[in-house]
Amino acid sequence: MKKSVLKFGLFSMILLGMVSCKNKEKELADKRISELESYVDSLKTVSAEDREANWDMISEDFEIKKTNANDALSNLDEDVKSTSQAKIDASNAKYDEYKVIVLTKSEAEPTSGEVAKTVNANPSQLLRDRLFGAGKIGSDMSFAWVNKDNILLVYSNFYDSYKKNKGDFTREDYDEIKLMYEALDARKNTVEKEGLSSEDNGKIASIKFKLAPMFKTNRMGAKSRENSEAKE
Repeated sequence: MKKSVLKFGLFSMILLGMVSCKNKEKELADKRISELESYVDSLKTVSAEDREANWDMISEDFEIKKTNANDALSNLDEDVKSTSQAKIDASNAKYDEYKVIVLTKSEAEPTSGEVAKTVNANPSQLLRDRLFGAGKIGSDMSFAWVNKDNILLVYSNFYDSYKKNKGDFTREDYDEIKLMYEALDARKNTVEKEGLSSEDNGKIASIKFKLAPMFKTNRMGAKSRENSEAKE
């Protein structure tokens, strides 16, 4: 009898571990899919001219998010995977609509001899788009669209994009990023009063803890890199 109880207890622990693992895999997949959906949905807030001007960057960011979402499906059960895949396919379809419009317009642009088409893009806006999504914020640094339901995803996307691109930022970029980050923090203070859950608040605090030492160190690295390049 005692051996049966022990075996049952061991089996229960294994089963709980498997369930916990599956839940984490589902949470990760949901997060990646939500990032993809949010990014594609954000494109409708961008003017046709800005989409065309920044299409290379938009296309690159979309491919990264699509790959992350697809990779997160690999360990899901088939019934869950089917539903999740449908969400990814829907986002792909929306993106393809924008892609057709942009590429069709580009192909229709008249050219003159060997003169290539040039686009004067605002570097600060490109930086904002890369960190928060195309067209999400402008020079006013308004985060009015951030609320208790999406603020964790905003911080998470910011952190992931920052970490991915930190080696390419200049000192001026870091100054701009610091202003954006402070504006997001100011919005968080408001969102906390609007019902931000303690769980999401704790996860945001963890992201902020990881970011805090990175800003100063990375900016110093950019300064050293720029000084070294200037001497060459």
